[in-house]
Amino acid sequence: MKIAKIISLLGVLAMTAVLIYGFTVGDFAGEGSQLTSMPWGIVSLVDLYTGFTLFSMWVIYREKSLPAAIVWTIAMMTLGFFAGAFYTFLALQSSNGDWRKFWMGKHA
Repeated sequence: MKIAKIISLLGVLAMTAVLIYGFTVGDFAGEGSQLTSMPWGIVSLVDLYTGFTLFSMWVIYREKSLPAAIVWTIAMMTLGFFAGAFYTFLALQSSNGDWRKFWMGKHA
């Protein structure tokens, strides 16, 4: 479980750095319109949001509170795997070394 925590924290740090870089150096609207004008850009976005949706389904399944699950889902859809990596780290912390509790949350 320690390795999973390290990987999730590295994900949070990497996503923090990349998001800061993208928002300070990039042009979200201009580059986003270029991305959606290319077939592989569309493929990439569909792939990305399919993953976001599947991850969010796991969050909704394991969360005790529906409002919390909704907030995490919105965070996932807007912040990407910054939110996913952070959620994973928190879930690992709260599971106290129990993989069943990590994966199943309230159902464990």
